[in-house]
Amino acid sequence: MTDFRTAPFRDAEFMPVDLDVDRQDDGTIIFKSNIPMPERETNVARAVFQSVENNAGTIALAQRDGEDDWEVVNYITLGQRIASLANWLIENVPAGRAVLVLAENSIDSAIVKFACYAARVIHTPVSPAFALATDYARLSHVARMTNPACVFAPATAPFVKAVETVLADDVAILTDKPELFSRPATAVHDIYDIAATNAVQESINRIDPDDVASYMMTSGSTGLPKVVQLSMTALAANTAQTIAAIGKAAGWDDVMLDWLPWHHAAGASVLRSCLVEGGTLYIDAGKPAPGLFDTSIRNLREISVCYFNNVPSGYAMLVAAMEDDPELRASFFRKMRLMLYGGAGLPQNVYDRLQEMAVAETGHRIHMTTGYGMTETVSGCLTIHFPTQTVGIGLPCPDVTVKLVPTDGRYEVRLHGRNLMNGYLNEPEKNAAVFDEQGFYKTGDLARLINPDNLEEGLAFAGRLAEEFKLSNGTWVYGGELRDSLLKALSPDIMDLVLCDANRPYLTMMAWPGPKADADAGPRIAEKLKAFNANRSGKSATIQRFALLATAPDPSAQEVSDKGSINRRAVIENRGDIVEQLYADTPPASIFCVDPSK
Repeated sequence: MTDFRTAPFRDAEFMPVDLDVDRQDDGTIIFKSNIPMPERETNVARAVFQSVENNAGTIALAQRDGEDDWEVVNYITLGQRIASLANWLIENVPAGRAVLVLAENSIDSAIVKFACYAARVIHTPVSPAFALATDYARLSHVARMTNPACVFAPATAPFVKAVETVLADDVAILTDKPELFSRPATAVHDIYDIAATNAVQESINRIDPDDVASYMMTSGSTGLPKVVQLSMTALAANTAQTIAAIGKAAGWDDVMLDWLPWHHAAGASVLRSCLVEGGTLYIDAGKPAPGLFDTSIRNLREISVCYFNNVPSGYAMLVAAMEDDPELRASFFRKMRLMLYGGAGLPQNVYDRLQEMAVAETGHRIHMTTGYGMTETVSGCLTIHFPTQTVGIGLPCPDVTVKLVPTDGRYEVRLHGRNLMNGYLNEPEKNAAVFDEQGFYKTGDLARLINPDNLEEGLAFAGRLAEEFKLSNGTWVYGGELRDSLLKALSPDIMDLVLCDANRPYLTMMAWPGPKADADAGPRIAEKLKAFNANRSGKSATIQRFALLATAPDPSAQEVSDKGSINRRAVIENRGDIVEQLYADTPPASIFCVDPSK
């Protein structure tokens, strides 16, 4: 039997590694790729309509309908609907005003997005979770900041209540069932039947790509979300950057299946890149969470893709499912050329099981990549575009300059490029603080050089300044780096974890068991933690106690974002009773002590 570790990789075309590096006397490193960024249409509305012309009857978007079949629209129909809705927006929403989108991914949501661009109004997507919170604090904050003139929301009870509670009566409502609102609303499907006028093309021709085209929300994990202003120049630049770096391998012009929410940077990038490139995007309503991932599994059985994107916990559930499902395994690997993960380091155990199955199915390993970026850079702008077995965050895409500033044995990451935001909306003090004297965006993230003698091997993520905290003895906990190490060490017994807590005498953690965890998982994790602690020193790098959580992260309580990342602070605040048990003099039986003698 072939050893999967020595099997060749399936062919995938990547951008060459060619760096321009400036190592300065104070230890700062400034570098960029010498590969030029391909020329792309910076007017994103025009680019989408060009794609409509070029791809005619090709399926553009597909989603499950009420009968659980795939409802599809081709590019011709998509273009007609975008134009009709853009015409309505031109007539009803002043240029430069915000259109709030409070909806899950759907064909209608995509049409609203590109119609906003064409009508020169500001597309403003927000998380549907904002409508589920009892106090509407985040939705009210976004409404105050952006002053929307219009909202698009499906007429389900939570969205109707949120819209009518938070938004002023003069905010126009676009929806699927206007009769369910108590005030006037317009049916978006009725607008699709109205032919567009020349006003749409005239509006597209008047677009200044440097104007703000979209307001995107930061995660708000440490408070209310900031409103990020993104221009079409930035959107188009990021699309060109990622297509240049990994696009030929990812195949955005092919068939795609994706779950990432469009109100987050990565999901919005997938939608935009796929439609600009003329691909077909099947909208996956699944999520990387217990129970919700079953939808993704079903879709992956039906649809083979050459590119797959998920968080490590999603890959852990996928591996567990494929081991018992040969049909899923065959479908998943049939065309696969590139797998991408984000949000945390991928455990070696999960990676090995993926590649072992890939080799068994295809005779080849599949390239695994990850990237680095944030809402303020539109999406990922560093990526692994070269063969490697080392976990990292890669190298910059074209037109991205990285500045590494020495910080306590690591480097603070700063970024510059055409994909940068126009700044935070109405936040002059934050804007002044977040850009340095050379115009680099200060990410607040830390990195290490994988090989200090060879920058071409890329960067490794080394934590986030905001995730670092002190114990009561004054020692620092490097939270992001420690969490990644623990996830790798404890896989597959846990899916995710939260470190506890600042100003305590030692470290503990709360963890969610893995998809195949059994009754022995707790003692097994304790043994693994003993081995983990033995290779580390100090209370800030070792775990003394842990609790296994019986309930999944709660999106409505901001414990988890729509893209699957954990909000550590929210979990600790919402589960304060468990935190107190972790630090009790005599903890209950539900708390596992790694070394009971201590």
